[in-house]
This record gives sequence, C-alpha cells and structure tokens, in this order.
Amino acid sequence: MNKKLLVMVVGMLMMLLVVACGDNNNGGNELNNNGANDVETNEDNGAEEEVEIDEEAAGDAEFTIRAGIGLNSEHPQYKGLEKFKELVEEETDGAIYVETYHSGQLGDDRSMMEALQLGSQEVTVPSTAPIANFINEFSIFDFPFLFPNSEVADEVLDGEVGQKFLDMLDDQNLKGLAYWENGFRDLTNSEQEVASVEDFEGLTIRTMENDLHLDAFRAMGANPTPMAFTELFTALQQGTVDGQENPFATIYLEGFYEVQDYVSDTHHIYSPFVFMMSKPFYDSLPEDYQTVVDEAALEAGEYQRELNREANDQYLENLIEEGMTFTEITDEAREEMREAIEPVLEEYAQQIDQDLVDEVYQAIEDAE
Repeated sequence: MNKKLLVMVVGMLMMLLVVACGDNNNGGNELNNNGANDVETNEDNGAEEEVEIDEEAAGDAEFTIRAGIGLNSEHPQYKGLEKFKELVEEETDGAIYVETYHSGQLGDDRSMMEALQLGSQEVTVPSTAPIANFINEFSIFDFPFLFPNSEVADEVLDGEVGQKFLDMLDDQNLKGLAYWENGFRDLTNSEQEVASVEDFEGLTIRTMENDLHLDAFRAMGANPTPMAFTELFTALQQGTVDGQENPFATIYLEGFYEVQDYVSDTHHIYSPFVFMMSKPFYDSLPEDYQTVVDEAALEAGEYQRELNREANDQYLENLIEEGMTFTEITDEAREEMREAIEPVLEEYAQQIDQDLVDEVYQAIEDAE
C-alpha cells in the first residue's frame, strides 16, 4: 500500500470512529421503548456541568466505579450517590474511586442498564419501571395503590420478597444491591381540584408510555396521554395536557408550579429505585470489597430515603407557597380509586407469575 493510500484509509477510519462515538452519546434524552424511563433525565438542570475528577485519587485507585443517574444534582437520589462515594472510598482507603454522574450524562435508565450489562459502566440507580423491560416481574411495582405507605414499602422491599426481585437481576448480568426511593407519584393539573375518583373525569393527564398506567387512568375516567418528559413543561404551558403525575420533588424541581394550579396527594404509585451494579465488575472485586459496596449501597440507601422523605415534605410546602392549591386525598377516596382500577390490576396480574403476585400481596398484608 503506497503512502498516499495509507493516509486516506487512516483518515476514513478516524471519521467513522467520530461518527460512531457521536451516535452512542445521545445525552440520555430518549425514552426507552415503553417510555418507562420516568426517572427523568434533565438536560436543563446541570447536565452540562463537568464531573469533577480527582486525577490523583483516580490514578491511585485499583478500581473505578462510574455511577450515573437520570435526575439532577439537587435531587436526593444524587445526594445518595455522593454518600455511596464517600463510604466506599473511605472504607477501601481509596482503593476504589467513585465517579458520580447526574442529569443523564451517561444516558437514560435503559441505556445505562445496558452499559452495566456490557461492563462499560459500573453503577446506576433506575426506577423499577424500566427494569420491567428486562424482567417482566418487576412490572408489579407499577401496580397503582400497591403500597399504602413508605413504611410498609420499606419492610417489604428490605425483606425476603424484595431480595427475591434483586436476585432476578443476576440472570441479566446485573447485581441488585439495595432499594432506594423515588417515592409516591402525585397528581397536578390546571383545571380543578381532584379529591375523588369522579374528579378525574375528562382530565387529560400526561403519563409514561406504560400500558398499565394508561389503562389505570382510563379506568378512573381520565384521558391519559403518553409523552416524553422533555416535552412536558411546554405541553402543560400550552394546555396540550391538563396535568401530569410525579413525586413532589420532581414537580417542584422541574418548576411545574409555574404552569399548574392544583396538586393532590393521590399517592397512586410508590416507585422504588434499585441500586444495581455491573455483575462482571462486581464479580471482579475481591470479597472484602464486595462487602464494602454491599454495605455502602444499603447505608447510602437509608440516607437517601430519609433525605427524599424530608425533601418531599418540604417541596409540598414550597408548592403551596408558590400558589398551588393542595387537596389531601382521604383514605376513603383513595380506596374508591383503587376499586375503580381493580379490573385492570387483575388483568395485568395474569401476565406475571400468580404465585409471585400473591407472595407480594401477602408480604404487604403482613407488614401492615
């Protein structure tokens, strides 16, 4: 091969490499196939911030963990990730260095899970909804009104049933270590107070592109409209949809109070986060380091849950201070909502192993 031809070939290879890298770095703004990535990536709240890496500490470490999430740096989820970093680096005397990425800097939930499977990323903390794309049984956590309160959720998730779900991740080349908390999803809208199931009638509500969620809202009389999260604020502002549903933290941090008048604590879905690690990476760690990351994931999770609950209480107060009308849902009204969607739950329960569904419900009953 002559010199001129060699230069041309090298140049073409470099161009192809650049294009390939660009195609793989979409910033985490695309939802997965069923839209279940509702631990929303947020490019407007810090996604452009550069990650601060201690080059000296990183260079001295035996192992590096790249831990990424979709929410921004102000969210309790990211504070939990920082706690995990602190614990792991301290307990290993710097032998493990943890880089933390927020705002979808490493991709959306699904793409980060796939990166864990491939071993090109070490940690992510997705909601259970996108995990159902990989393991259908996780869709039970999308059942509306499954958990009556966070204390019951803690007991079930931290018990034998919760561990059974974490163990299912092994077959997907993932290692489930702990449950953190996204929290209860609540309703906002710009039309009227929602205090009962009848008040859902005719409301156009943005939801995730999740068939169970869509059917549940239809059963309560609403008009659910699936939409990418990145389009939601503008849709609310322009009246394309009347409302949306998310935890108070997301509602406040995304500024939805600017375009919504009413908020109700429907608590229609409790959404856990699952702290997971790349199984190939986890298996490569010495046993004592595995113990460190196990314990750090649990301890950071307890810290994150506490922060999340304090934050949600504060964010609700903030929403009210910003002028939103708050409607507290009674236990009776919430039960009426649950009864309205009971046929939907029965239908979707048939798509999951019935024994497993019964086991989850029994664990909840025992915890209550």
